[in-house]
Amino acid sequence: MNRAVVWLAVGAFLALLVGVVATGGGVEVLVLGAVYTLIATVGFLRVVGRGRAWALAFVAVQLPLAFVTFTLDPSAGATLLLVVLVCQCVLVLPSPATAVVIALVPFVHVGMPWGQAVREGFGTLVSVLFGAVVVEVLRREQVARAELAVAHERLREHAAQAERLATAQERNRVARDIHDGLGHALTVVQMQVKAARAVLPVDPDKADTVLVKAQAQAEEALAEVRRSVSALREPRPVPPLADRLRALAEETSAAGVPTRLSVTGVERALPAEIGEALFRAAQEGLTDVRKHARATRADLVLDYAEGAVRLDVRDDGVGAAPGAPAGGPDDGGGFGLRGLRERAVALGGSVQVTSTHGAGHAVRVEVPG
Repeated sequence: MNRAVVWLAVGAFLALLVGVVATGGGVEVLVLGAVYTLIATVGFLRVVGRGRAWALAFVAVQLPLAFVTFTLDPSAGATLLLVVLVCQCVLVLPSPATAVVIALVPFVHVGMPWGQAVREGFGTLVSVLFGAVVVEVLRREQVARAELAVAHERLREHAAQAERLATAQERNRVARDIHDGLGHALTVVQMQVKAARAVLPVDPDKADTVLVKAQAQAEEALAEVRRSVSALREPRPVPPLADRLRALAEETSAAGVPTRLSVTGVERALPAEIGEALFRAAQEGLTDVRKHARATRADLVLDYAEGAVRLDVRDDGVGAAPGAPAGGPDDGGGFGLRGLRERAVALGGSVQVTSTHGAGHAVRVEVPG
């Protein structure tokens, strides 16, 4: 836009030059026109963006030059110099100051007969107004394009950030599923293999029975992996939460820790994400019971309360050692309890862990539902 107005100034000087040559005007008109054009090109480009004081100084010099040039040679070229000045005012001055310059332009005809001055002044006013309107429209379009480009770039940044966040969330979800599902199954297999090795020298038949269970658990782990892969491709139907917890309790009992499931309240259908979160909480809790608690029994309590669903995982094990965090080995830096908290918080719920040395360990997960 600035360069376009500069070229308009050059065109105005050429028109003035042609008019002077055609009418045989004085050399002083060309000198004033050349000075005006030099300031309107080189000077204008230096003034742009340097503040209001520089802009006012620029106009204070150019306006008298344009008036004097027009007075000496009231031709079309001199009129174009006034149009150029107003266009440049639109670009460097605030609107009130530009309006003052536009109001002063018709006074260039002072000294002419009254009727001619009014007629010529009105024509000049219309010319500079037209130029001002065109430049203002183009300026606003340029500003709008720049703002649109900035907004587009911000939108791209936000889209990229949202994609990164979604990717991170999906990674965390997959990590939790691997930890809670496959990790749970492999823990059971590990404990069963250890038990089989322990009794193998004295009771091979019992060792074989335990290994059969370990094999079945390994096959279940493989099936869990396949189900997880399938779930990434398309949703799969899942049994009711109580049935899944009952099967989990039976599995834990078979692994050596008798586990009982209690369901209180009126059972109701739950959203898939709530059922999955509670099931994974039970899985993680019972895995910790088998790995760390040295418990003789465990309890699962599923409570369908009003407006919420609670799941308690309790054991009668050794509890937390004096000075140890209540969350047990997975508290703090471990992934298990952190994964439970992430699931619960994502659903607007909470996780509470209580543990007393020698008096067992309890985890409560509560989510709205």
